[in-house]
Parts: sequence; structure tokens; C-alpha cells
Amino acid sequence: MAEKPGTGSGHGGLLLPRRRFLGSTALLGASAALAPGLLGRAWAETPKRGGHLKLGLDGAAATDSLDPATYTATYAQTVGYQWGNCLVELDEKVQPIPELAESWEASADASVWVFKLRKGVTFHNGKEMTAPDVVYSVNHHRGPDSKSGAKGYLEVIKEVKATGKYEVTFELETPSADLPYVLSDYHVLIVPEGSDFTEAIGTGPYVIESFEPGVRTLAKRNPDYWKEGRGWADSVETLALNDLTARTSALQTGAVHFINRLDPKTVNLLERAPGVLVIDVPSAGHYTFVMRCDTPPFDNNHLRLALKWGIDREELVDKILRGYGRIGNDHPIPDFDPFFNSELPQRTYDPDKAKFHMEKSGYEGPIQLHIADAAFTGAVDAAQLYAQHLAKAGIKLEVVREPNDGYWSNVWMKKPFVGSYWGGRPTADLMFSVAYKSDAPWNESFWKRPEFDKLLIEARAELDFEKRKQLYWEMQKMVWEDGGEIIPMFNNYLFGSRDNVAGFVPVPVLTGLRVSEQLYFTDL
Repeated sequence: MAEKPGTGSGHGGLLLPRRRFLGSTALLGASAALAPGLLGRAWAETPKRGGHLKLGLDGAAATDSLDPATYTATYAQTVGYQWGNCLVELDEKVQPIPELAESWEASADASVWVFKLRKGVTFHNGKEMTAPDVVYSVNHHRGPDSKSGAKGYLEVIKEVKATGKYEVTFELETPSADLPYVLSDYHVLIVPEGSDFTEAIGTGPYVIESFEPGVRTLAKRNPDYWKEGRGWADSVETLALNDLTARTSALQTGAVHFINRLDPKTVNLLERAPGVLVIDVPSAGHYTFVMRCDTPPFDNNHLRLALKWGIDREELVDKILRGYGRIGNDHPIPDFDPFFNSELPQRTYDPDKAKFHMEKSGYEGPIQLHIADAAFTGAVDAAQLYAQHLAKAGIKLEVVREPNDGYWSNVWMKKPFVGSYWGGRPTADLMFSVAYKSDAPWNESFWKRPEFDKLLIEARAELDFEKRKQLYWEMQKMVWEDGGEIIPMFNNYLFGSRDNVAGFVPVPVLTGLRVSEQLYFTDL
């Protein structure tokens, strides 16, 4: 690539093929963003209700549950937003806006937050949503026995209590300016007090009728949905299509109306396919190769550095992402984040440095990378390219291909060196809290650095922007120095839809999870 380090290739620009729509090119401040809802208005000025919407998504497993505490991948997360809502939603500029909360206010030091709830919102069972429901739902993810992916976020909360029928007060262990972002997390869906979370009784646009883990989910429209301009289809069928070829074929034949995670290699072909549209959204999502820092030989930082210097990031962006992304620098904070460390040296491909660190590690012999395309689109091809990169440093990488089915339950966070992907998080605190803090439930690299944890807690409580920025800069440096994540690239989100559906709203973080309530048919 001709671009300077950190920029990636140029598919994120404004010169787009006729049949591709670029979402959120502004990335929180650049030029030429589409107005909210423009993708929908391009097809139909006045949406109509009706139709049976079919989604084909990856990330499904036979072990999936409707309990939002268990959500780890796109399929379950998307189903969650069919039946449930959070207190807070993120708009297309990744700013928190009211959802089930009507408003919120913080104390001067951001240690106490008061949320006012919407009145008249009912659950699928007819019960009105009130403050005790919120307290019950939030506490589901807290406590010593919680296995929730949101536990790391919510540990900042000291106590949550109902201080009125429609008022909830959060008292924090330490001040945090990010609590509204925390409460927008897809795990923290609100259910009736005392209900079983696996029953998925929510306030969302659709009511779950049947749920077959790893196969499909059927839902019908909630006639009492409180949110205007959302929940257009009469029903939604969400099919588990983990296989990329099957997913793409289903879109082309019209068997489904919308799919996620297109293969960049097939985008040009899909753009020419009749009835198909491609949606390209630059994002905070990133693909990773993860080393378990608690397991030999990856407990040796010289070996970890060898593997970081031994990867050609630019070739991966060119050949795996086909330019639909940009290179990474072994930490998860995207370059449009206000706390991105712009002075951290960009790690480049250097076989000599890789060889030097491998020799310093004292390790000899092959290294096994366990991988499947379930990890990320093109993961197996990426691993094979990586093996070629390392070979130039005299390092042998054995690519162990694992089954797609069961990858997230049997390989991820089990094997010592694997592939993974992240959709990004709306703030640096949330990203670090969920995957890098020593006791985070999804600390997939098992990297533990007490001084990092201390800075993370300190940064949450720091309300001065410049001081907070310096703390996050230091944390990124720590991850870059000896973390267990190799992050070679940030990926654009690539979705496909039939040309008779519209309404998709692009955001650069966790894009597409709310499509069920956004999409409508233009040919009714």
C-alpha cells in the first residue's frame, strides 16, 4: 500500500460504486457523513409496516441462550435487540441518547447518577416497566458469581436502587463519566423483576415465538412497541448461517434479505448481482491473533514480540480485507477515538526484529495457531499468510484448522494461540474493561498487569480531559509493549441486503445489531 502507516487502503473514501453505500464515513468528525436514515430514504420516502424479514447471520452456536448475560457473538446480540431495549442507545456518532431512560443527570464528581425512566412502556407480558425492573436487570450482571460479559463494565457500580417509581439511582465505587455508555451495552437489556432471563420478556420491537439455538429464531411484531419509526416488519426470522458461502448464496437467491460479514473478496461480484446491495461501514472492529499470556511459550514476552514484529499488516489489509480496513498497532483503540495514542510508534513488518526476539525467548520449535473462519472473515487465509511472514524470520507457524461450529466454545479462550474479532466499544474504558483488565470475563489473552488495572480505574474517575487522555495513552503503551493481542488490522463492516429493504443505520461501533427494528420493505 502507498498510504502512510495507520491509514490503510482507500476503500473508505467517497468514490463509491453505484451499488455500494458507505456508512458513517465521518467516523466521528471527518467529512461527508450520511444524515440519519438516509440509507432508508434513498429507497422509500414513507415506510410501511408489513412483510416477513429474514436475516442470515453468523456467530450462532448450539449452546446459545436467550439470557443476555451469555451473549458473545453477532447472532445472539442481534436477537437480543429484537426482544429487548437498554436504558441508553448509541446514535450514529456513537453518542449516548435516551432509550428506556428518558433522561439522566450526574453529580458534580460523576459518582452518583440519576436516571429518569419513560412512563407507559410495557413488557411483552403487559406489565409496565418501572424502576424495580431496571434494578433487577442490572444486578443480573453483577456479583461474585456472575459470568456476564458485562460484569467488567458494571463493577464500577456500588449500588443501584429504585428512588421512585420511574427513577433509578446509581452510586458508583469511583466516579465515572462513562456510565451512560455502560448502560447502552447489549447485555444490559431490561426485563420484568423476578422473570427468567431465558424467557426473553422485554420491551423490544418483537416478541420471540420460537428459539432453536444454532438454527433459527422466529419473532412477531410487538403491537405495543413504544418507539416510533421502528419495528416495521410483521415478523422476523433470523437464520444461523455461520458458513460464509451459504450466507452469501442465501442473499443472492433472495432466501434472506440481509446478511452480515461479507467476504471482501466477493464484494465486487456482489455489487454486480441483481437485487443485491453492499453496505460498507468503516469501524472500530478489529481482527486479532490472541496469545494466552499464562500458557507457555506465550508467557514469554520476547516470543510475543517476535510474533508481533513478524506479521505483515499491510499485506493482510490488502489481501484479506481487500483494502476495506486499515492496519492496527497491537492495541484496540481506533484512530478516531478521542483518546487514541497518536504518538505510539507504529509496529511494522521486521523479520530481523522478529528473529532477534525469538532467539532472546530461548524457544525453539514450531508454534501452533488454532484458527477457523468463524474467528473472522478470511481468518484461515490470514493465518496462512502469517505463516509465510514468520518463515522469513525463521519461525515455523503451524496453522491448525478448527471446525467453525463450536469454535467460540471449544477453541476461543481454550487453546493457547487463536484467532478472534472484536466489534470495538464506544469508549476506551469499555474496551479495556471487557478484554484487558486482569479479571475481565473476556480477557482472552489472560494478560494481567496490576499497574494497568490501577490506571484504568484512575482514568474512569478523572474528569479532566487532558489528564484522562494521558492515562489512556499510557494504557495503550502498556498493551503495545507486552500484551497478548496481535492486532494487525481494523476491519470495515461489510453487509449485504436485498434492494427491496431499507432503513439501515450505520454506526462505527457494533454496527448492525439493531437491524431488526430498522429495516423495512420498500415494495409493500
